[in-house]
Amino acid sequence: MKRTSQEFIRFIVVGVINTTHYYISYLILHEMLEIHYMTAHVIGFLLSLFLSFFLNVYITFRVKPTLAKFLQFPLTQVFNITVSSIFVYILVEHFHIDSTVAPILSVFITVPLTFIVTGKILTK
Repeated sequence: MKRTSQEFIRFIVVGVINTTHYYISYLILHEMLEIHYMTAHVIGFLLSLFLSFFLNVYITFRVKPTLAKFLQFPLTQVFNITVSSIFVYILVEHFHIDSTVAPILSVFITVPLTFIVTGKILTK
């Protein structure tokens, strides 16, 4: 249990770093380049996917990166992108939350779920 809680804390720290990277990418694409919010969300997510893999391998779970894990990691993130995209869409279109804030709010829902899925892939 203690190991899992320490991993979760590291996962949160890595998540903050990765989310900051994603959000900066998102804002550049959406606000500066005027790309539609959903397109900017998906592109920003994909850019952050690579950073996320290496941060999670080296910092969160402290395992050796392998090609197999690298290839499996994006598959686990399909769940993440699906859930976060749905929440971003709902928050913007149905709750009229600003499209620059909605992605941050969706993180609170996806983080615990992503920790579980990521841990299962990277530690096996």
